[in-house]
Amino acid sequence: MNLLVLIGITLFVIGVANPTGNKAFSRMSGLFRGAGIVVILLGFLSSAVRIVEPGKVGVRSLFGKVQPTTLNSGLNIINPLEKVELFDITTQSYTMSGAEKERSQLSDGPIRVLSADGLEVTIDMTVLYRVNPTQAPAIRREIGPGYTYIDKIIRPTARTRIRDNAVMYNAIDLYSKKREEFQANIFESIRKDFEDRGIILENLLVRNISLPESVKMAIEAKINAEQEAQKMQFVLQKETQEAERKRVEAKGISDYQQIISEPLNDRLLKYEQIKVMQNLVKTQNSKVIILGDK
Repeated sequence: MNLLVLIGITLFVIGVANPTGNKAFSRMSGLFRGAGIVVILLGFLSSAVRIVEPGKVGVRSLFGKVQPTTLNSGLNIINPLEKVELFDITTQSYTMSGAEKERSQLSDGPIRVLSADGLEVTIDMTVLYRVNPTQAPAIRREIGPGYTYIDKIIRPTARTRIRDNAVMYNAIDLYSKKREEFQANIFESIRKDFEDRGIILENLLVRNISLPESVKMAIEAKINAEQEAQKMQFVLQKETQEAERKRVEAKGISDYQQIISEPLNDRLLKYEQIKVMQNLVKTQNSKVIILGDK
């Protein structure tokens, strides 16, 4: 009950009661009664006004019964006898992570799951959600007050659905090519469960997937082998190109030798001899030029 109402009732009772019959007190009793009535009225009026902060809705209850409608942000006039409980409808996050700096009331350690091939995989994940404003009364009535829905709905649903989906994938697939598919399947399964309980799933982020050390070593060995194979393929391609170059060069030399080995006629030989002599004449060295066939 409002404090002003209690004070007003106390003043009114004092104004009415006069067990000693004191005349001086009797003259003041009217003042006490009037003040008590005024204070009671002010108490009821203040109880009828509720201010709801932005990002919240008010859930009303009267004599233990939750009312079906909510109070929106701003100034609201209600029954003074109603009790109002605020629910946060902004985006909230529930994080499962091994990083100590991310630990809070709305976080847990990383979740460990078994993959289809029986390996233990550690997953860091964040769930982004918010309360459906129209479903806040149902959440209060069926789940409980305040943030109890986090422990009763958010945590168990998210962790259970992650495990249920992880068991359908091999560890290496979760780490590599099927990671996005895994995230999409988890999102859809959690979204349905949340929707049934008045909670809206906004996003789901798979931040990190850690494999057992033996699997990591196997993946690294496979990657190294693939890199070596690619390197060898490049070397073989280069050697093939070099062999082709040498084959073309050898073919050119062979063709040249075949051409120059063919019989040359006398006129061509004479022409070549004259060209050589012309070059000799142009030089500055002393020379003796003998003309003739012999």
